[in-house]
Amino acid sequence: MSPPPGPMRTDDFDYCLPPELIAQTPVEPRDSSRLLVLDRATGSVQHRQFTDILQLIPPGAVLVLNHSRVIPARLYGRRKATGGRVELLLLRREEAGVWQALGRPGRGLRPGSVIRLEPPHSSGGEPGQPVPAFSGLPEGQPVEAEVISVGDDGVRRVRLSMESGIDRLGEMPLPPYIHQPLTDPERYQTVYSREPGSAAAPTAGLHFTPELLDTLRAKGVETAFVTLHVGLDTFRPVSEDDPQEHAIHTEYYELPAETAQILARARAQGRPIIAVGTTSVRTLEQVGKDLEDSGKSVGDSIEPASGQADLYILPGHQFRLVDGMITNFHLPRSTLVMLVSAFAGRENILAAYQEAIAQRYRFYSFGDAMLIW
Repeated sequence: MSPPPGPMRTDDFDYCLPPELIAQTPVEPRDSSRLLVLDRATGSVQHRQFTDILQLIPPGAVLVLNHSRVIPARLYGRRKATGGRVELLLLRREEAGVWQALGRPGRGLRPGSVIRLEPPHSSGGEPGQPVPAFSGLPEGQPVEAEVISVGDDGVRRVRLSMESGIDRLGEMPLPPYIHQPLTDPERYQTVYSREPGSAAAPTAGLHFTPELLDTLRAKGVETAFVTLHVGLDTFRPVSEDDPQEHAIHTEYYELPAETAQILARARAQGRPIIAVGTTSVRTLEQVGKDLEDSGKSVGDSIEPASGQADLYILPGHQFRLVDGMITNFHLPRSTLVMLVSAFAGRENILAAYQEAIAQRYRFYSFGDAMLIW
C-alpha cells in the first residue's frame, strides 16, 4: 500500500468505540466468534462466522501461528524497606533471573529497592505471608525482586532471587480494558501455545480449536509455527502526534528451520501465506526485511532466524511474506491498527471498523476476528 497523502498523523488512526462493545469474556466455544472478511483490493466486507475459514482458506495455503505462551507475569509484593504495596508486570526475560518489568507505584522503585513477593490475590493467601508451598517454592522461603536499573521510559530491570515456580506465583496479566476476572486462565492462551515468554496473548489465535486446526490440515492447509513474545508495546499507546516519532520496543522472535522450509516451498509454488495475528505478521516481515538487508531476495531463500524484532509497520511498508492475515479488532491510535492499515489501507480499515461497530461486533482481546486479504 502507498503512504497516505500528506503528513501522517496519529489522529488518522483514531475511531470512536462504544464501551459496551469491548468484550469482557471469551465466547464458548472458541470458534463461535464472528468473522468480518475484508477484501483489501476493493474494500468490500462480508459478515461470516469464524468456522467459515474452512471454506475461505484455500487448500495449499500456509497458516502461520505464534505459539508463544503467556506467563503469569503480574506479581504482587511489598517493599522490604517500608512495607508499601508494589505490583510488578514482567515484560521480557533478559537472562537467568533478570527481567524487564513495569512497576507500580513507580516513585519508590529506584535501583536497589527490594520487593518481597506475596501470594497472588487469586490464591486466597494473606498479604504479607510467606509464599506457600502451592507455588512450587520451598515452604516459607521468601522470593524477592531487586530493582537493578530504571530506564528513561520507566521500564525497570529486576533480578528475581529465584525463578523456580514463578509460573504459579504470578497472575495472568489481562489487558486494562478487561474488568471481569478470568475463571479459566487457559482461555487467555491459544490451544497451541508452547513457548513461555509473552506478557499478553497473541489474541487472534484464541479463536482456534484443536478440531478446527485438524479439519484445516485435512483439507490441505499447512500450519507452521513461529515465536514472538509479546512485550511492552501492547501496553503503550502512541502518544506522539506523528506516529513515525513513536519508539517501538523490541520483542524476541524465532523462525524455526521447519517453518522456514515450509514458507520457502510455499513461495516457490505460489501458495498464499496467511499470518494469524499481528505478532506472526511482525515475525515474518522482520525476517523478510532482514533477508533483503543482507542482500538476499525473499524469493530465493527463507532461512531460520531469531533475534529482537524492531520492525515498525506503518502505511507505506512493502509486505514481503504475508499475503493475508487473521486478526482481531485493535485499539484506536495503536501501532496495531497502523499495521493493519499498512496492509489493507487506512480508509478500508476504518470503514470496516465502522461497519463492525454498526453490526455490534465484539472488540479487542476476547472479541471477534477479521480475515484480511
